[in-house]
Order: sequence, then C-alpha cells, then structure tokens
Amino acid sequence: MDEPARIGIYGGSFDPIHYGHLAIAEEARTTLALTSVAFVPAAHQPLKGQSQSAPEHRLAMVRLACADHPAFIPDDLELRRPPPSYTINTIESYHDRYGTNAELWFIIGADAARDLPRWHRVADLVSLVRLVIVGRPGYSVDLPALAATIPALVGRCVLINGPRLDVSSSELRRRLAADCPVRYQMPEPVRLYIAEHDLYTKQ
Repeated sequence: MDEPARIGIYGGSFDPIHYGHLAIAEEARTTLALTSVAFVPAAHQPLKGQSQSAPEHRLAMVRLACADHPAFIPDDLELRRPPPSYTINTIESYHDRYGTNAELWFIIGADAARDLPRWHRVADLVSLVRLVIVGRPGYSVDLPALAATIPALVGRCVLINGPRLDVSSSELRRRLAADCPVRYQMPEPVRLYIAEHDLYTKQ
C-alpha cells in the first residue's frame, strides 16, 4: 500500500509574496519530506488589517512565484469563501478532501506562532493538522510555553530554525511606495507584475 501523501499548507496574506515566504516553504518541504506545499492566500485575516492589494492580485502573484516549482501549488480556496479567513475552515476543507490519504502539515512563521492562542478554534485545528513553525529574524518561539497555553499542541508541532531571510511584505510595501528598489527580494515575475499593475505605489 502506498504511503499517505505529506501535504504542507501555507496560508497568509502574501501582500506581496517574496523570497522569505518561498524559503520558509522550501525549508519545511525538504525537512519534513513533504509531497507538496499549498500556498493559500487569505481573503481577510482576522488578526491583521485589510490587505493592501486586491485578492485577485495577491493570487496572481502567488501563481507567478510558484510557477517554477512543481511542488508549490497555489490554492484559491479561501478567496472563494466569504471572509474572514479562519485557518480551521481551511484545514477542515483539506481534511475532507484527502481524508486518511494525506498527512497534513500547516506551515507558519515564528511571528505568526506568537498569536496561536488567539486563533479561532485552535484546539480543533491542532487535532486535524500538525504544525511546523519556521524561524524568522527577530522572533523566537518558546514551544513549551506555547504548549502550556494550547495543551493540544503537545506532540503535534515541530520547530525548524529556517533560512531566516530578513525580508517582509510590510517593508517591501514601504519600499515600493517610496520608489526604492525591490529587485532580488522577490521573484522577478512578481516584481514585474507589481510594476505593470502599479501596486503599492501609495501607502
């Protein structure tokens, strides 16, 4: 009998997607021997402000960024649902889609992991998916303390040091608004798409 697929699910605003996101996904993919990584842009994240660019632009940029990696799969699941984008709903959809044919891993950066106790139905989420937390510059994760707050997390989470590329969407938006160069911080097709559609020129 074939082994179940190991599927990574990476959610976020991706406003815009950049090399930091891609490096985190690739680190998780190789470390955990994931079959694929689904990139799932959020319609609206409840714990964040409104995304600056429209959902269709963020999805288009994710598709461009993933185009040259056969294991990176863009998924518009959350954009087809009414907001807000609760991760538990996404994971339930994946669980219904694959059942026992896949082992699901949810990928988050260390910055997002600090807010896990505030996530909607987080105990239910952890019961359906394993978490992989990937390090980011300037953020640390106290896994025992986090597990003390979310007991269901015990034995369901892996912490990876990660490549720690110091690139952030907020800083890229600031640079784009100030007409500063962003080349070599994101895939070139994404940079060209931003220029073509005049995204982020005003904060």
